[in-house]
Amino acid sequence: MTVIRTTTLLGIAAEAALAVPGVTGLQPRLFPRLAAAAALTLTDATPRPTSPEAGIRAERAPGGSGWHIEVRCVLAEGRRTLDVAQNVHDRVRAAVISHLAALDAVERVTVHVTVTRLTTWHDGE
Repeated sequence: MTVIRTTTLLGIAAEAALAVPGVTGLQPRLFPRLAAAAALTLTDATPRPTSPEAGIRAERAPGGSGWHIEVRCVLAEGRRTLDVAQNVHDRVRAAVISHLAALDAVERVTVHVTVTRLTTWHDGE
């Protein structure tokens, strides 16, 4: 039986999402952000950058019947939000399915994309 590491799926999903034109970043859920802020000490008051994987959640579907991936992304203004979100969905799903197939672990994958905000972004286009 192949062991599928959730942390590996997080990295694969984050890489795929960040490669989509119009995605400026991934945003973690509120709880991890609050926990990280609370962990700061007086001697180390410099906030640590959040890893891109913090904007992704991967968990086994109920009954172990596959994977559910949640992507929370920040998009650039000036692009069609729906098109970019659909592209994120498709690329993340394809990347995760490809990884699972390479491990001979063909499983159902569902992806849920949440756009958390739009931001001004100039990338030279």
